[in-house]
Order: sequence, then structure tokens, then C-alpha cells
Amino acid sequence: MRDDTHDGTGWHADIDDLRAYARGELRAPRLWSVDTHLVTCAICRGTLAEVSDPQTLDAGWERLDAELDAPRPGFVEGLLLRIGVADHTARLLLATPVLRASWLGAVLLVLAMTVASVYTSDSPVLFLALAPLLPLTGVALSYGPALDPTHELAVVAPLHGFRLLMTRTIAVLVASLGLNGLATLALPGYGLRALAWLVPALALTATGLALTARLGPVLAPALVSGGWVALLMVTEATTHGMLAAFTGPAQGVAAAVAVIAACVLHRMRDRFDASPVPSPFTHFARRSTS
Repeated sequence: MRDDTHDGTGWHADIDDLRAYARGELRAPRLWSVDTHLVTCAICRGTLAEVSDPQTLDAGWERLDAELDAPRPGFVEGLLLRIGVADHTARLLLATPVLRASWLGAVLLVLAMTVASVYTSDSPVLFLALAPLLPLTGVALSYGPALDPTHELAVVAPLHGFRLLMTRTIAVLVASLGLNGLATLALPGYGLRALAWLVPALALTATGLALTARLGPVLAPALVSGGWVALLMVTEATTHGMLAAFTGPAQGVAAAVAVIAACVLHRMRDRFDASPVPSPFTHFARRSTS
């Protein structure tokens, strides 16, 4: 600080401190002192204007405008940021289409109707058949240009395709499995049988993701869902009861399928990073143009 008692202020900010302040290089505690002094001292504000680079000032105003115009994070996004999630990851996570109120409300309605049907028919078959498909459907709707309205934002985000897929898959699984779990609590009379949907749900989701690398985000989950429905129909026709698909041996097979599909998905992870996820209609488009 330079002494300048003749003007009544007692002192003024040092010229080197003002230059560092203008460049954004002044560190505390000098930064706090100069910042407070500039509020009341017109002479130092004039000196600051003289020593400041116009381009630096323009850049500072641009940063200030960008900061003021930036959207304020909501409660959930702020919570994710506080626990260490990167801002772009939190934004893409919350932009997942199936985490919106409309989707979650639709899932709750479907589950409520399914639980009601269980009490009407006195059998959890419909609930066990439908619950594994909800996570698979949610994952399918959360990734890919055909179904995700924020796909352009996801493409330019500093995330690899596989990491983005896994981030949104985990978010969808947490939401879907949580809602399914709440519905299961409404069926206390069936004990552990009411949880028989969990392992098939993981198997269907992992299989759908593994096939997405080759078939695309539309065809892959459609084929997996169709295969699940066909399996249940065959089981019912051959064993006279769909519940055979949720017995102990069937749960073991579903667990093995989930593990194998997860391993295949991990081996094919580079397909999500090297290029966009292929469309299921790409092959037919190439044939029609050739």
C-alpha cells in the first residue's frame, strides 16, 4: 500500500497490487483489502482503469455475464454437485428423459394397476411378468438419438459413450427398481415370491444393453422384451403355470444370463465410444441405396 495522507484517505492501493487485481492474480488477504478499498476510493478506481488491459476487462465482463446467465442448479443437481459429481455429469443425469415426472407417474400408475390385479386374481403372475420389463424400457428410452431429446447435448458432453450409457442406466435402475420395490411392499402375503422379478429384471436389462451395441437402442430392447414374453407363454403352455419361470432354478438361469450379458457388454464397451450407437434401420437403408 502507498501512503497518501494529504487527500484525507490515509493510503491508496499499490500500483502493482492494482495491476495484479486487474489480471485476477491478486491473492488473499491483499485481495480482500484492495477490494474493500476500491469501493470507497475514486482515485484508486481511476488508477485501476488506467492500468487495466481493455481485453482483460472485456473478458471479465463476459465471464460475469456468463455467470449471471447460467441456470441455477436445482435441489437434486446441487446435491449431486456437493457429493462430488461433475457438473456436466449431473446435468446429463438429470436430463435423462425417464426421470421426468411424466414417466415416473406412468410407471407408478402401471404398477398400481398391476398390484390391484393381483388382489383381484389372487395371483402375482401379472406383476412378476411386467416388473422386469420396466427397467429395460426405461434404459431404452434414456439413450439413443431416436428416443432421447437431449441426445445432441449428450454427444458434445465430455463423456465417453459407454460412461454416459452406464450413468443413465444406473439412474434408471435406481428409479425403476425403487418403484418396483414399493409395489412389492404392497404384496406382503407372497413373501419372497414377490421379489422374484428382481433377478430377471437385471438379466433383461443387461442383455438389452449388450445387444444395443450391435442392434441399436430400439431393436435390441424390443427383441429382448419379445423374447421374455415368448418365454413366459411357452412356460405357461408347458408347465401349466407361469410361476415356473420364477422358481429357484429359473432364478439361477436368470442370474447366469445377467452375468454373461454384463461381461459381453464390458467387452463391447468401445463400440459406444468409437461411433454413435447404430440405428436398427441402418442395414436396410444401405441395402436400399446400393
